[in-house]
Amino acid sequence: MDKLGDMDLFVRVVKNKGLAAAGREVGLSPASMSARIKGLEDRYGVRLLIRSTRRITLTDEGRRFFEDCVRVLDAIDETESRLVSASQALSGQLRVTTTADLGQQHIAPLLDRFQQRHPGVSVYLHLGDGLVNIIEDGFDLGVRYGLPGDSRLISRRLARSRRVLCAAPAYLATQGTPRHPDDLRQHRCLVMVRSAEPLATWHFNSPGGPVSVPITPARLASDGALVRRWAVEGAGIAMKSYWDVAADLAAGRLVTVLDDCALDFEKKGVDGGADIQLLYPSRDYLPQRSRRFMDELVHYFDALQKGQ
Repeated sequence: MDKLGDMDLFVRVVKNKGLAAAGREVGLSPASMSARIKGLEDRYGVRLLIRSTRRITLTDEGRRFFEDCVRVLDAIDETESRLVSASQALSGQLRVTTTADLGQQHIAPLLDRFQQRHPGVSVYLHLGDGLVNIIEDGFDLGVRYGLPGDSRLISRRLARSRRVLCAAPAYLATQGTPRHPDDLRQHRCLVMVRSAEPLATWHFNSPGGPVSVPITPARLASDGALVRRWAVEGAGIAMKSYWDVAADLAAGRLVTVLDDCALDFEKKGVDGGADIQLLYPSRDYLPQRSRRFMDELVHYFDALQKGQ
């Protein structure tokens, strides 16, 4: 019983809109094709196709079976492609976009190692904290915080994250440590600018309820890596995603403040909270260089979280 062969045959019939056309692709007569489809229907006890002399029509069961067959056959094709490509040299350009801090601390070193193993791949890494149109700008992959409101993109969460307020110990030693979100009004705060808009209202879910604090920025920047550097240098308090400052926190260069107040920050045009997301345009026809680097991203962030 060749179940996969029957699935492939059924998909061909649907895509070719007829038994005869599908039969020509595989070298079978219309009578043989009809017998194979009837055998498929008999096996499962359902009618999959309504056949006439001019056309075929899918039944509801046939439509669901077709969709499932496509998924199964695509998965098999991808598995075979991975096996073949494992012994072949990768080539072409890999275009990746990510934020400044993520890019410099995590993605760039990972791309360096990837290119050392696959010298035939050229790399373009775009760093930017604003919104990027991955499809229109021709990127293969995006690694961003949160989910852009673009239904054409497929997403996969790479790591859970959260936003934190942090400052250098030296700053807190001289300026004091805020105990309540309202105390931030008296502190030097380092504020990000996205799409020419300062993110100067910080929202909290405090033990006493939601609090929104308008911030008077001491410094503004559109580059998240620069905001982090200012914080490490003692210039003030910054709001950062956890993985941007994890190494600084572990080394004691920064400490978090107001840990009992969860940051409830929203970025215009982005959903999905602060988690790190892998974004790409389509599962179909992804170049092997993209698939292989995606696998490395998944393994890297899995290890990063386990070592947290």
